[in-house]
Amino acid sequence: MSKRDYYEILEVDKNADEATIKKAYRKKALQFHPDKNPGDKESEEKFKEAAEAYEVLSNPDKKAQYDRFGHDGLRNGGMGGGYGGGMSMEDIFSNFGDIFGSAFGGGFGGGFGSPFSSGRRSRNVNKGSNLRIKVKMSLEEILKGAEKKIKVSKYIPCNTCNGTGAKSASGIKTCSSCHGSGHVTRVTNTILGQMQSTSVCPHCGGEGKTIVDKCTTCFGNGIVKGEEIININIPQGVTDGIQLSMREKGNAAARGGINGDLIIIVEEIQHPQLVRDGVNLLYEHYISFPEAALGTHIEVPTIEGKARIKIDAGTQSGKVLRLKGKGLPELNSHYMGDLLVNINVWVPKTLSKEEKDALEKLSLSKNFEPNPGKGDKNFFDRMKEIFQ
Repeated sequence: MSKRDYYEILEVDKNADEATIKKAYRKKALQFHPDKNPGDKESEEKFKEAAEAYEVLSNPDKKAQYDRFGHDGLRNGGMGGGYGGGMSMEDIFSNFGDIFGSAFGGGFGGGFGSPFSSGRRSRNVNKGSNLRIKVKMSLEEILKGAEKKIKVSKYIPCNTCNGTGAKSASGIKTCSSCHGSGHVTRVTNTILGQMQSTSVCPHCGGEGKTIVDKCTTCFGNGIVKGEEIININIPQGVTDGIQLSMREKGNAAARGGINGDLIIIVEEIQHPQLVRDGVNLLYEHYISFPEAALGTHIEVPTIEGKARIKIDAGTQSGKVLRLKGKGLPELNSHYMGDLLVNINVWVPKTLSKEEKDALEKLSLSKNFEPNPGKGDKNFFDRMKEIFQ
């Protein structure tokens, strides 16, 4: 079953700004919230679908990748960080629960509790920040895809406390303000009766626990500066500037939270002879006037070596020869581009007296008078043929 368009799900335009996307998601989420539609499986699926759409469209990197390549672009050969097809209700409430505010403070089953067996809101989970790195790719690597090992400087879990932030297990206590729930509830009296609102516990920051005896290495944060060697699989056909992401390979989160993502920006290395134009490759080759008149064979570079091609007698300057399938693959596709060889006839800039005399004699021959035939294409026809 094909996935629905994220903009269609949230009913927003592709040019919608962050505030508009957030407002549209909140509207959909409130409409299909499980507390408002108890036992309704269809509403629950639409609730998850809206959360998945918001997860991508609210993230500038993922949104840009989705706008360019659609759902396939988010996968990127298994590198689709945040591709939310398997989001659980706990994930949604943990990541986006603050969007709802107090809309479900008491009117629909006591907050976000109904989807959980505990009947309470989930605790806040710390999220590590994303990391961005640049990876250089040659045309040879872009042709076949590449696996690279990259050493990344990042925050990693503290080895002393195993990321807990405490000297020992006894150094972690349940928050006395929220009793471990991560949220506090306040009841106020109004002319309409009692109103109940729920907010993040200010004492523990929504974690439901506090560190009373901090680790002396990380000072209670659970993370320290370090390095990690990461294997990156880059698919074939990537383009200069494209951004790929690896989920949870960014900075570690404080006290055992969810790691951030690693954003990989591809930087294409310029080939010494070939010029890239999308999936096609361009190459300029010069031949002498005798070679153009008599015909010859030439060798041209390709990504994987060389190719020998025939130049017909009478070839005109500007003729483009196409080598099918000798270009680059299209990302997430089996389509291959071509190698386009532009033939230029070299005209000598200086001549000896003997050469001048020989050419002057030849110029008297009618064969040397310009006489383009019906089969000879003009410049505009050649350009159309190149980009068909």
